[in-house]
Amino acid sequence: MSKTSWVLSVLMLAVLAVPPAGAGEADEASMEVLRDTLRSNKKALVAVNLALSDDEARAFWPIYDRYQADLTVVGDRLLQIVDEYTRTFGNTTDDEARKLVDAYLAVQRDRAALLQSYAEPFAEVLPGRTLMRFYQIENKIHIVMLYELAASIPVIAQ
Repeated sequence: MSKTSWVLSVLMLAVLAVPPAGAGEADEASMEVLRDTLRSNKKALVAVNLALSDDEARAFWPIYDRYQADLTVVGDRLLQIVDEYTRTFGNTTDDEARKLVDAYLAVQRDRAALLQSYAEPFAEVLPGRTLMRFYQIENKIHIVMLYELAASIPVIAQ
């Protein structure tokens, strides 16, 4: 098993260890612990898998920290949308559902724009293959988190 696969497996286990939404009052605290754990482990995962030289690391990590702070804002918006939906689940009106869809699509657009906006700053300090590896790792982590989030979101009835 590659280092990336092993670390992603550990990350997945950490995600799956937190109860899904609707499991009780501990949900908010559990989600906060999960977010903190993922954020700290994510940086370690990126560090292990990029194996940057000292010069690359000095240039990369300040950009990465700004990127992660901006990404957190977008991710928190997604969690707010999910929270709103799960709180009103079963009573969501057509208008509320439409607003939630619009908000979700706006978050997706903003995330894509954020990834694009950081591509050049990262490319200035990373070789092309390392840049690609970074975005691949980011994508895998994002998919794991979306998978867990999706498992906790009930599908709206017709």
